[in-house]
Amino acid sequence: MRVLVTGGAGFIGSHYVRTLLAGGYPAFAGAEVVVLDLLTYAGTRTNLPDHPRLEFVHGDIRDPEAVAAAMAGVDVVVHFAAESHVDRSIRGAADFVSTNVLGTQVLLQGALDARVSRFVHVSTDEVYGSIDEGSWTEDRPLEPNSPYSASKAGSDLLARAYHRTYGLPVCITRCSNNYGPHQFPEKVIPLFVTNLLDGKKVPLYGDGLNVRDWLHVDDHCRGIQLVAEKGRDGEVYNIGGGTELTNLELTRRLLAAVGAGEEMIERVPDRLGHDRRYSVDWTKIRTELGYEPRRSFDEGLAETVRWYRENRAWWEPLKARA
Repeated sequence: MRVLVTGGAGFIGSHYVRTLLAGGYPAFAGAEVVVLDLLTYAGTRTNLPDHPRLEFVHGDIRDPEAVAAAMAGVDVVVHFAAESHVDRSIRGAADFVSTNVLGTQVLLQGALDARVSRFVHVSTDEVYGSIDEGSWTEDRPLEPNSPYSASKAGSDLLARAYHRTYGLPVCITRCSNNYGPHQFPEKVIPLFVTNLLDGKKVPLYGDGLNVRDWLHVDDHCRGIQLVAEKGRDGEVYNIGGGTELTNLELTRRLLAAVGAGEEMIERVPDRLGHDRRYSVDWTKIRTELGYEPRRSFDEGLAETVRWYRENRAWWEPLKARA
């Protein structure tokens, strides 16, 4: 078996690659892995192991020739590659549209030409918009509110269209907020942890009452793998973590984890178009594929904080670059 992982040098993609190569997904035991990554600011080779079954290709998912070469002989595509930071998309949307929409179309066409047997398109709960109460099911209309989430919604619709029009065996996953080791230090948990480790304040948007559901990267990748193995072609699967917190509650937990007080919170103006609450219903992936999150949030957060405390050599250069 040969698996192409796009964006495999990033946070979630590299976790998937490391777990696969370590034997964590028995159905893919012995698989050869090709990582296609442009190594933009958020991707780094230091996230990937040296391994005889790993081939790294430095290339752009928007480049049809690079995609065709990487796709040769591939059985399964797991597509993580994306511009993903909402704040950056607000400052400039063009790269998000180009990478997330056009790049996904190039990959889908490459997969169709190569006749791959499964294409897993990794997306986000942000495509649904904001929900005041209850949780989104997979048939919820897409109502994205940021340039980032709009670009991901566009890529989701392209993936669906390639299944409906051409019969490409595509599945789409939509996850809640991920956290864990190796996350680039612009996202809220690693940004806040690394700031606090350096004695700096943490910037909390608005009233801090925006709600997110937190999902450990290992649980997310296990959900993706279940979809890769057993998902139904053309279907969407939500992947949630089951821990909803306001940003203020999350911040207080991070302060406690590093022994800091609330004087380290710096209130900043709210993000433009800031969605109030995200919450996915993951009944479908649980009942169809047997998914359940295994990592408790308290345990996972403590492990994550410890990792950043012990791995300054990894995050300091990345944070300086960002």
